[in-house]
Formats: sequence, C-alpha cells, structure tokens
Amino acid sequence: MGKIPFHMPSIGPEEEAAVLSVLRSGWLTTGVHAKAFEEEFASFVGAKHALAVNSATSALHLGLDAARVGPGDRVIVPTMTFTATAEVVRYVGAEPVMVDCDVRTLNLDPGQVEQACRSGPIKAIMPVHFAGLACDMRAIRSISERHGCAIVEDAAHAFPSLYDGQHIGSGAFAAAFSFYVTKTLTTGEGGMLSTNSDEVAHRARIMRLHGISRDAFDRYRSDKPNWHYEVVAPGFKYNMPDLAASIGRVQLRRAGELRAKRKAIADRYNHAFAHLPVTLPADAEDDHAHAWHLYVLRLGEDSGISRNEAIQQLNDCGVGTSVHFIPLHCHPYWRQHCHVGPADFPVAQAAYESMMSLPLFPDMSEVQIQHVIDAVSGLFR
Repeated sequence: MGKIPFHMPSIGPEEEAAVLSVLRSGWLTTGVHAKAFEEEFASFVGAKHALAVNSATSALHLGLDAARVGPGDRVIVPTMTFTATAEVVRYVGAEPVMVDCDVRTLNLDPGQVEQACRSGPIKAIMPVHFAGLACDMRAIRSISERHGCAIVEDAAHAFPSLYDGQHIGSGAFAAAFSFYVTKTLTTGEGGMLSTNSDEVAHRARIMRLHGISRDAFDRYRSDKPNWHYEVVAPGFKYNMPDLAASIGRVQLRRAGELRAKRKAIADRYNHAFAHLPVTLPADAEDDHAHAWHLYVLRLGEDSGISRNEAIQQLNDCGVGTSVHFIPLHCHPYWRQHCHVGPADFPVAQAAYESMMSLPLFPDMSEVQIQHVIDAVSGLFR
C-alpha cells in the first residue's frame, strides 16, 4: 500500500483539461478565468465581491490595508494559528495582541477577545475558523460593534463552512480564503478575498497589482491602443494567474462532492475513536457546517502515550500526520516580540502538547481509511 500521506489533492481530468485550455489560449496570467473565478466564488459564498489573489496571506494583508490598520494600531489574533495571521499585522506596522482559544473548538475565545478589547484600543479582530469550524461570530460581531473595531476573518480553513446557514465570507467586511495545495479547494497556490463592502473591494483591486488603476488584461487585450495606466498607490504583486484560476473554477464546481467525502471520513474516524482516551474534534451545531479541512485528535491525559511518541509510531506504521498548530507563542520571534510564553495561553498550550492531525483527503481509499483507524487504535493496546 505504501505510506499514507497526510494530504493528497483531488485533481482529475477536468482540472487537467482546464489547465491545458489556458496553456493553449496564449494568455497565462490574470485574465478571463480569474475574473470568472471571482464571480463564481462570490456567488457560491453569497458575497458581493470576491478578489482572486496569490495566497490567503495576501488576502489578509489586503483586508487589513482596506481596514486602514497601520502603525500604532492593535489587532487581536489567536495564538492557535499559522504565523501568516499575525505576520500580516506586522506588514502594516501594527501590533498583534494574542489571545487564547476555546477549550472545545480551539477557535478564538470571545471572552478573551472582550478582555483584550478592554485592555486598550483595538483596531481589528482576526478570527481564524480553526480546521473548518466557524468561530462564534455572533459573539465576535457583538464585541466588534461595542468596541468599534473591524473584523478581518482568516477563513483559510473555512471553505465551504456554514454559520447560521450562511457560508463564511457571505456577510464579511473582509474574509480571506486559502487555496494552498492542502486546502479544501486548491489552485496549488492562491487565495480569495471576499467582502460586501464596495470600498474594501475597490481598495483591494488597486492594491493587489502595484496600485495600478487598470489590470494587464484590459491593457493588452483591447482591440484598440490601450496602453495608458496610472499608479495611484504603492501597491503589491498579489494577482492570481489564469492557470491557477482555471483549476479553482473546476474545484469550486466540485466543492459539495469533496466536502461530502471529507465529512464521511471524519464520521468514520469519530465512530472508530469514540471509545479511545482521546478528545475528538468539535463538530458543527445546527445551522452550521464544518468544512473538515483538518481532523485534529487530542490525546487524553490517561492515554499512556505522548503526542510525539504517537506521531512516531503512526509514521512507523505508514501513516502521515501533522500538527496544527504550533501556537504563535511557541515561536521565537513572536515570543520575543510580543513578550509572551506558554503560561499566558494555558488552553492553547495544553492542546498543542496533545494534538495531531490525521490524514483527511477526499480520495482516500477504504483500505487507507481503515489502516489509519487501525494504526490509531493500536496506539492504546
């Protein structure tokens, strides 16, 4: 059978044909496919605007820029996240204010957010929908309204998650999605910024391509001489090429099918591991839907095995795993820059020491699924 990888993208004949079509078109960078992908994605999630970019990191940066976050501002981020969430805060010269996570969901803890807002002015809150489970957005929106701060959602895991029956990104000031190779929708590398704000969309469109007032496709593909453009801001190079967008369009059409396959695997795991000395991942409640980007298992205190030992044994059995995440406060830069440590985030620290992510990808075979189940169960015999 060979080793089961932690992740394998679900790429088939439709994606291959889409890329080949772009290669033969003579236009490889941002063009008709990127525009179509934006329109189709906005329609899917129910947002007014969607802007295709080269990564979720870029989308987060554009969201903070559009929120006019800058030097001297403070932005709330969870410590239980990938470094990109916090690093974009530094891109704009602001300071991240780290908070702990909820013990059940590992999402941003609204109580900690409220406490941070009372400690000093906050310009923005960046909730991360951990593993594909939506944060408590009612509570976070209430806090943002009371304290007058923007919400820039890190939705890198959250496609196609639902909250109160609506897709994440549908009602957002700004929400950033990731299409990295391990994500629930992939373009290899890429991302999307969704927003219902005309102002955010206008600013982000300009800033994502050098602050130029018109994009390259308009300038070079016009039937008339159309070379003139103006630089109106010091922007960035964040556009998505048609090669990537063509893959994304196919993946978007398959979103329901791919989520159903991931959920079926997660359900199998939940049933198989229910009797083990572990904490299963939190599932979505009524009117919500988990995207199942990750399946994060936490070892119980009575499991008799450490997280690192478990990962090694699973590797020896041919099962690839990962850890999501090494919290920000565990990394030298963030620990030193923000003057924080493990004692400041007891929930995230305890979760980190016990967690491991299991393989969860749509094309897992029955044999592979059962092998993962057997290998995990064998840790406790």
